[in-house]
Amino acid sequence: MMDFRIGETVSLLARTSPYLGFRLVIYFGITLAYIVTTGGGAGIGWLFGSGEEGKATTAFWGALTGFGLVSGILYWLREYLLYTVKAGHIAVLVELIEGQSLPEGRGQVAHGAAVVKERFVESSVLFGVDQLIKGILRAFNASVMTFVSFIPIPAVQNVAKFVTAVINMSLTYVDEVILAHLIRTRSENAWAGAREALVLYAQNYKAMLKNALFLTVIVWVLTLVIFLIFLLPIGLIVNVFPGEAGFWGFAIAVVAALSVKAALIEPFAMTALMQVYFKVTAGQQPNPEWEGKLEKASGKFRELKDKAAAGFARKASGAAGA
Repeated sequence: MMDFRIGETVSLLARTSPYLGFRLVIYFGITLAYIVTTGGGAGIGWLFGSGEEGKATTAFWGALTGFGLVSGILYWLREYLLYTVKAGHIAVLVELIEGQSLPEGRGQVAHGAAVVKERFVESSVLFGVDQLIKGILRAFNASVMTFVSFIPIPAVQNVAKFVTAVINMSLTYVDEVILAHLIRTRSENAWAGAREALVLYAQNYKAMLKNALFLTVIVWVLTLVIFLIFLLPIGLIVNVFPGEAGFWGFAIAVVAALSVKAALIEPFAMTALMQVYFKVTAGQQPNPEWEGKLEKASGKFRELKDKAAAGFARKASGAAGA
């Protein structure tokens, strides 16, 4: 049995409809950018080619260049997207889960952005914390599954590999839950807050992984359905591209499905898992034994502890100087 309520999750998301709309606009824009640049690149390549076969080749490389250009830009914008879109949405959801009313006279997206800026003055700090969290979770979850490698049964090992792969996919939602804890506890030291949240996750990992696995499977099944729905209409659109359009119809349908996943489906998984985390960790304190296990499993956790200690030292130094 899962530790979240679907009705409550949907209700919370409905109350953050401005953020869902904001996410839709962002990710629809990304899909449109892929279509335009891929098609434009194919057109430019076609113009520079010679002969039917040569034009098809240059059209393909032009489309690939356009597709790669957008992918590269998105790679560099991932920090901005985390800071502006995901973290702001998390901040608003945390307040709603806590039973707080959102302030009047200010848009929901602007309010979420203000809360994130208060907790993480610089986007680089939030991004740095997020990257460390992902690395630590990946190492810890891998250590949890290590015992299966000693079972000399290929079928069991194959199942374990599949489960590990699904667990790694679920890290997107788990690391967002850790960020939710930082915002919820109003931690002044983001590194220390992340350390605490990770220890609480580790000592409740069975419940968290059970729910994360279930949600991840649901998310990817829905994404596959959306991909199949998008495949035909997008295939018709890219059919006007010069050269071979079949591959690019498939590629852009994948992008479109992933965009809908990021805009609407992932927020559901994130909200559900936030409820689970707040529920199972209620009233708990970080257990030093689990902190030791995390430190043993991941060098990044030791790095996180060092950054937390440095943050406290800077604060103490500033207080002494004042």
